Amino acid sequence: MEEKETSLKDIVKNDYQEQTILDLNVPDNKIGIASDHRGYNLKQKLTKYLTKKGYTVIDYGCDDKTSHDYPKYGFKLGKAVRDGKVEKGIAICGSGIGISIACNKVSKVRCAKIDNIKEAKYTRKDNDANIMAINGNMPLIRAKDITDVFLKTPFSNETRHKNRIKMLDDYRE
Repeated sequence: MEEKETSLKDIVKNDYQEQTILDLNVPDNKIGIASDHRGYNLKQKLTKYLTKKGYTVIDYGCDDKTSHDYPKYGFKLGKAVRDGKVEKGIAICGSGIGISIACNKVSKVRCAKIDNIKEAKYTRKDNDANIMAINGNMPLIRAKDITDVFLKTPFSNETRHKNRIKMLDDYRE
């Protein structure tokens, strides 16, 4: 029996997406992700999801489900975004609120607590938010949808929004 010749597409088959690596539109940006213990499970699932979509995901902690203080990880993620180590960030804690406050303590960070797709769209479009915060109890399918919209929505670049962002970035007290 004659052996069938294997094509390059057969060799690089990606089982998860049922596409070949040659067909994938792989993002070139890095995404940072951080959580406390209450966001750990969702962080692990979103990391896997984003990695399979082709993103490079940098995990800024925590590393397990034992009790952790969310400010520590919010600060790490905020600094990574500010310093350009990652393009955008995803922050997760029990409510999403605490870690968003921590991220926003870092200059040049605009972290928005997001609960739905509409908020994800407009915080990117109008506020050029660079970190999204969600609660750790959010259903995975909703978290995936919100994440996709947040990562894919461009900033509008409208003058009024740029002026408002400059006001936020320049404020010191």
